[in-house]
Amino acid sequence: MWCIPPGQNGQFVARMEQLLDVYARPDDKRRPVVCMDEQPVQLTSETRTPIPVKPGCKAKSDYEYTREGTCVVWMFVEPLGGWRMVPVTSRRTAVDWAHRMKELVDHPRYADAEKITVVLDNLNTHDLGSLYEAFPPEEAKRIADKLELVFTPKHGSWLNIAECELSVLTRQSMSDRLESESKVQSRATPWAEERNKAQTGVDWQFTTAKARTKLKRLYPKIET
Repeated sequence: MWCIPPGQNGQFVARMEQLLDVYARPDDKRRPVVCMDEQPVQLTSETRTPIPVKPGCKAKSDYEYTREGTCVVWMFVEPLGGWRMVPVTSRRTAVDWAHRMKELVDHPRYADAEKITVVLDNLNTHDLGSLYEAFPPEEAKRIADKLELVFTPKHGSWLNIAECELSVLTRQSMSDRLESESKVQSRATPWAEERNKAQTGVDWQFTTAKARTKLKRLYPKIET
């Protein structure tokens, strides 16, 4: 359940419509749209050896587990291109975000892109200033000049397609206990490669016109 604080409807609607206009753009290799998001993953290991599946008997795992720390799964997805990149790191600081942006800008897929539009949420590390914390000014500006950041509305991160992809990844490849960062990466990488090979796209149906119908309570009533 999500809600918007009183008095912020106009801000929410403005950012939502801006974002939906971005999603409505035609596929353009020179100016691709890439959605990004990240999520922490709790690393856990088994305290007892699980019993494998047998004919007529499901696999069994003890409810107890050992905490092994956390890691961060980053999701980059190009909805119209059927492409995603899923690096895994130990942290998600401003410097970590800056390095992920550099990886995106320098990826061979975007060598000829003039500008990459990146859809992301309002986390305080998601700022071009983070580039200057991580790189010399010349390098930071080079990366920044190739990026156009489009933010989801506050309390509207559900509008980020990357969040949907993270949900798919979690359900399909990371629903069991994973004890290390390398183990998480070993699940995320083949998952992304398989979906990229199949050119799995995103069928986004929520448009500005539909928003004005389904979320009409958020729009001000103008009396004429």
